[in-house]
Amino acid sequence: MKLAVVGGGSTYTPELVDGFARLRDLLPLEELVLVDPAADRLELVGGLARRIFARQGHPGRISWTADLDAGVDGADAVLLQLRVGGQAARDQDETWPLECGCVGQETTGAGGLAKALRTVPVVLDIAERVRARNPRAWIVDFTNPVGIVTRALLSSGHRAVGLCNVAIGFQRKFAKLLSVAPGEVSLEHVGLNHLTWERAVRIGGPDGEDVLPKLLAEHGDAVAEDLRMPRALLDRLGVVPSYYLRYFYQHDAVVREQRTRPSRAAEVAAIERELLEMYGDPALDEKPELLGRRGGAFYSEAAVDLTSSLLRDTGEVRIVNTVNDGTLPFLPDDAVIEVPATVDAQGAKPLPVRPLEPLFAGLIAQVTAYEDLALEAALRGGRERIFRALLAHPLIGQLEYAERLTDDLIAHNREHLAWI
Repeated sequence: MKLAVVGGGSTYTPELVDGFARLRDLLPLEELVLVDPAADRLELVGGLARRIFARQGHPGRISWTADLDAGVDGADAVLLQLRVGGQAARDQDETWPLECGCVGQETTGAGGLAKALRTVPVVLDIAERVRARNPRAWIVDFTNPVGIVTRALLSSGHRAVGLCNVAIGFQRKFAKLLSVAPGEVSLEHVGLNHLTWERAVRIGGPDGEDVLPKLLAEHGDAVAEDLRMPRALLDRLGVVPSYYLRYFYQHDAVVREQRTRPSRAAEVAAIERELLEMYGDPALDEKPELLGRRGGAFYSEAAVDLTSSLLRDTGEVRIVNTVNDGTLPFLPDDAVIEVPATVDAQGAKPLPVRPLEPLFAGLIAQVTAYEDLALEAALRGGRERIFRALLAHPLIGQLEYAERLTDDLIAHNREHLAWI
């Protein structure tokens, strides 16, 4: 079994490699190829990856290359974790929207649209090159904005599934609070990527007892603190929203906070510099503790679980981003949703979802409409398409803001927009 990681020079990669090493019974890799144009980073990350495999006694081969075609040739699955424009572009995504009072974030709002416009064309080119070398290869997308990128892949006929670590993060946190094994916790997780709610927390499988009321009653303060949302909101909703819902439910408060501190991109860039220095130490043969501050917790376990289900045809239930196909009847069939799905060699098939309350369904429908327009802008370009996407976004939605943010987005991303 061969796996390629595009964006393999990311400081995330040792987390992924550690998961491959620990969980090799689930995903018996024979070859892992890290692909990245940044040769200096790739050398550091690749060297640590080999040492992690050696320390844990994994027999698989690890190599790295800047040649995408060579790296993905013969791969059974290709994981995408790239960032077009690097942390510098992310820093811009998180800052210029603040100038007109809109949240600065890399996956939602104006910054999220900018990232989609930079990313979709690059990902589609990669996917075409993967398909040319192995039409049966699966593409697992961890590249944000995952919902829009996955929809671009699926609408172009690629064998793709989107992956996010929000659900597995909740599963692990809830298991710890409830003093049970993570595998005992099943989530009724529903929505879009970075726009989800946990409507039930079941113990002992998808048909087990729903302990969400107990969780909120006994541990609501801890959950609310972790989300940085008021405990009263969780009690009123009766669900646990993704922490990304804070950008919607407390937008203006978040903007005030963002204006008083460095961007998350600046923090991550500093962490990355320190990590890369550590990765260069030939004595380091495990992922460093500092990597936990980089983000992407439990990404490796989620990636191993999903890839194993696809390549080993297990039919297990995973929480993924995949085509709606009638699951949420108020959305188009080709929308991409994030829900539990049965995953096997044919792909991901969503499980049935209980009817959604209007409070949640309305926001999902509006953001899906924005994602339709965002994908159109990413595929075809043009100022008017960008403007329409921004006008449709619930975090923007005003003529003055949409006009200004359109011009700002183009000005800050001109080098990445081929249609210009």
